[in-house]
Amino acid sequence: IVPVVMAGILGIYGLIVAVIIAGGISPSLEKGVKGYTNFGGYIHFSAGLAAGMASLAAGLAIGIVGDSCVRAYGKQDKIFVAMILMLIFAEALGLYGLIISLLMNNAAQRANNDATCDILY
Repeated sequence: IVPVVMAGILGIYGLIVAVIIAGGISPSLEKGVKGYTNFGGYIHFSAGLAAGMASLAAGLAIGIVGDSCVRAYGKQDKIFVAMILMLIFAEALGLYGLIISLLMNNAAQRANNDATCDILY
């Protein structure tokens, strides 16, 4: 059950990134008002991709390690601590993706704060 719980945490990372990105979207329809730029949108898109691909890689690693370690644990009980350590290192891949996406979100917010709307649609 440990690999299943750890894989579920990766989905929570994606939810965190989605909520933070959605909070940073604010379209502007008034001339001279700070708005949401294409550049900021592409950075947000890249932040979502970074978190998603890192979570995908971490999920694959957790699946492979979890399968091998659960089979080994059935044969010998001493493998449990090593199993947990390997799963934690696999989970760290997803955490790195979350950190990178948060840094990219900050860059997108700075890009959107520096831009003003020059064209009224």
